Amino acid sequence: MKHPRMAALWRSCVAGFHSCALTLSPRRLCTNVVTKQLPLASLARRNPCSPIGPYGLQPRRSCSRGVAFLWQSETLQNYLQSLMKEHRDLGDMLNLTLKEEERRDLGQRHADLSSLSVLLGQIQEAEGEIRELEAMFAGLMSPEDEQLLREEQEAMNRNINKLREKLLTILVPQKKYDQNDAILEVVSGRTTGGDICQQFTAEVFDMYRSYAHYKRWTFEFINYTPNEYGGIHHAAARIVGEGAYKRLKYEGGIHRVQRIPQVGLSSRMQRIHTGTMAVIVLPQPDEVDIKIDPRDLRIDTFKAKGAGGQHVNTTDSAVRIVHIPTGITVECQQERSQIQNKDKAMRILRAKLHEQTVQQEMSHRQSSRKLQVGTRDQSDRIRTYNFTQDRLTDHRISFDVRNIREFLDGEDLLDDLIDKVHQAAAAEDLLEVIDSYSSRVKDL
Repeated sequence: MKHPRMAALWRSCVAGFHSCALTLSPRRLCTNVVTKQLPLASLARRNPCSPIGPYGLQPRRSCSRGVAFLWQSETLQNYLQSLMKEHRDLGDMLNLTLKEEERRDLGQRHADLSSLSVLLGQIQEAEGEIRELEAMFAGLMSPEDEQLLREEQEAMNRNINKLREKLLTILVPQKKYDQNDAILEVVSGRTTGGDICQQFTAEVFDMYRSYAHYKRWTFEFINYTPNEYGGIHHAAARIVGEGAYKRLKYEGGIHRVQRIPQVGLSSRMQRIHTGTMAVIVLPQPDEVDIKIDPRDLRIDTFKAKGAGGQHVNTTDSAVRIVHIPTGITVECQQERSQIQNKDKAMRILRAKLHEQTVQQEMSHRQSSRKLQVGTRDQSDRIRTYNFTQDRLTDHRISFDVRNIREFLDGEDLLDDLIDKVHQAAAAEDLLEVIDSYSSRVKDL
C-alpha cells in the first residue's frame, strides 16, 4: 500500500472476514462490520495472543459483509489489471510459432485467465448498467417509478456482488490436498473432575459422523476405544467423499467444554467443570505419496477391547503398528480380520507421516501476520462449548452460536460455521496473494 491510511482501511475491510456474531436467531447473521483502531501497545496488553495487524487493527465481534469491501482496494484492482494484461500478452504469444511443450503451458495459463477475463467483463458490464439506472433517478417524478427502479438497483447490486465473490474465489490459491479423503481422530483430554471429557469426546465424534452422513460421505471406523461410562478415550475414522479433507481441515485443534456433570457431587452442587479434547484432521495420501520401509515397522497383535461381538477378547485381531524411526504408534481393532485392521492402521500411519511433511512445508511458508486458521496446530484452542450458557464460540473468528445440542447434530449449524471459517481463511490467502504482488511491484 502506498498510504498508511489506505492500508488501515484495507485491513479493516478484511477484518470483516475474521469475526461474526449471531443475533436474534442462530441462523440469521448481522450485517454490520465494526472495527476499532487502538494503539498497538494497548491492544497487546489486552490480549497478547490476538491477531493484530501492523496498523493496530483488531477485529471486534462483527460480521462479514462479503467481498464487496475487498473490491475497493487499489492494490487489488491493479493486480486484476496486471492479470488481464498477462492474458492479452499470452493471447499474442500463442499466435507465434512455439514448441509443443511451451504452447501447452502457455495455453493452460491463458485458459485459466480467460475465466477471470470473462467474469471481469460481466462485472464491468453490470456496473455500467447500474450507472445508467442511477442516472434515471434525476428525471423521476412518480414515487412508484422511483421505488421500482430502486428495487431493480438492489437486485443488480446483489448480482454484481455475487460476480465479484466468484471472481475473488478463483484468485484464492488451491491447496494441494484439498480433494483427498480425510483421516479424523478424536482424543479425550483432562478435566478437573468427573468424566465429562470422555463423554464430550464421544459427542464430538458422533457429530462428525452425522456431518459425514449429512454431506453424503462414507464414514469408516478405524479405532474406537470406549470407557465404562459411555464416553470414549480415543477414536479414529476415515472419511471418504469429494472434498472431505478440504471441508474438515480447519476443524483440527483443541475443543473445550464447560458443563455441569450429570452425576456426582458436582451435579448436586451445580459446579461447572472444564475439560478439553483434541480433534486431528489429516489428509489421506495416496500410497505413492508415502513410501514406508517394512523394516522400519514393529507390528503387534492383541485382543480387541471394544464392542465387536464374540471375537472380542478371544482372538488377536487388533493391530498395533510402531514406526520405529519416528516413534509414531497407531492402532486398529474395529474389524474382525487382523488383515483388515492392519490395512486400516497403515492408512493412519501414512497420514501421520504425511502430516509431518505438510507441517514442515507450512512452517517455511507461514506468515507472521496470518491468522491461526489453517495452521492445524493441534495445541490451539479453537472452540469452546459452554453448555451452561448454551453458547458455542469459535475463537478464531469470534463466531457465537446458540443451541449447542442442535450444533452437535452435525448438520446446518456446523455447516454454517465451517463456511465462515473457510471465508476467513480464503480472505487471508487472498490477502497474501495481493501482498506478494504488491511486494513484486515495489521491487521493480
